[in-house]
Amino acid sequence: MSTLAERPDAAERMCAMAETWPVFVTEDFVGAACFPRIRAELPEYVLFAEDDRGEIVAQAYSVPFALHTEGRGELPARGWDQMLVWAFADLRGGVRADTVSAVSVSVAPHAQGRGLSALMLTAMRDNARARGFREVVAPVRPSAKHLEPRTPVEEYVRRVRPDGLPQDPWMRVHARAGATVDRVAPASMTVAASLEEWRRWTGLPFDTAGPVEVPGALVPVRCDVEQGYAVYVEPNVWMRHPL
Repeated sequence: MSTLAERPDAAERMCAMAETWPVFVTEDFVGAACFPRIRAELPEYVLFAEDDRGEIVAQAYSVPFALHTEGRGELPARGWDQMLVWAFADLRGGVRADTVSAVSVSVAPHAQGRGLSALMLTAMRDNARARGFREVVAPVRPSAKHLEPRTPVEEYVRRVRPDGLPQDPWMRVHARAGATVDRVAPASMTVAASLEEWRRWTGLPFDTAGPVEVPGALVPVRCDVEQGYAVYVEPNVWMRHPL
């Protein structure tokens, strides 16, 4: 396990690692603008794992930000997008960070099923602790929510197994690491695009007004045929990891 600050030579190989995010998720403007800056400006918060052949098989990104100052205090309803905006505003303004937020954990498709996501989450926590932080927060993207996009997210996140752990697999990984649910971020990420773009990304016709279920989407995409665009507003779940 290494940070990009320790191994800057790995940056190109990290970018080349295959991932499984739905195409439309990467079209969020805030994420598209901020995510590459993490590698460039906060490499000590970028972790990666290699296999025996030196191939990068997993990555974890996080950012420090000020949660308990600057008039904030609560984890934002606009989740992932707002957290990234805060983090880089704080960095630009020299504001002292008091919290670390997870940004993403990804595992190469051929390496999935080996427990690497849990390993990367643990490494992210350890990295934050080593840098003097006492809490990691995470705008968790529930990994099985896309199977039932019309279920209200508040209902979905309350589901637990008989052992008390969350029913959702990715939320369960966080819970096993010691995290608890703080709140739902109902508008964590927003992707607004023309119908032509949505058709290209999904292969769906987008020819009927109203909600459209899209593979990989946590909630339906709202289609406005008359105006020629569709909007996806993704909810996430804020979970808190005391360190």
